[in-house]
Amino acid sequence: MHIEISQVCMTIINFIILLLILRHFFWDKFKATIDERQKGILNKITSADNKVKEAEELRFKNEELLKAANEEGKKITEARKKQAEKIYNEIVEGARAESESIRNKASLEIVREREKAEFEIKEQVISLAIAVSKKALNESLNEEEHRKLINSFIDEVV
Repeated sequence: MHIEISQVCMTIINFIILLLILRHFFWDKFKATIDERQKGILNKITSADNKVKEAEELRFKNEELLKAANEEGKKITEARKKQAEKIYNEIVEGARAESESIRNKASLEIVREREKAEFEIKEQVISLAIAVSKKALNESLNEEEHRKLINSFIDEVV
């Protein structure tokens, strides 16, 4: 294989001329296209970085809102629970007071009924005693004196 210097020089000169022609007609367009693509890529990278930052900020804000909502929910739940306990205690206290009142009324009613029954029994005993004593004595005493006598006897017995 044999290399000729003249041919190598001619090839180099042709290549340089070709480069100069290409540079003169196409270099600015080629450079503009490359620069435009580079700017577009950089813009997309910057935009993506900004969107990532925005997403992180939104996530942080949403987490804070969620925490605040959870705390507010707990406060509301606690308030409702306390309110329910208060109402429960009021109802229980009212029921106790009412049952105590019913018990007291029942006790008073029992005492009244007992006194009424004792009075009725006393009256019946007096009437029976008068009837028995009339038959036994076969004479009638003054009814008022008779009642006094029987009442004093019953009071001594009771």
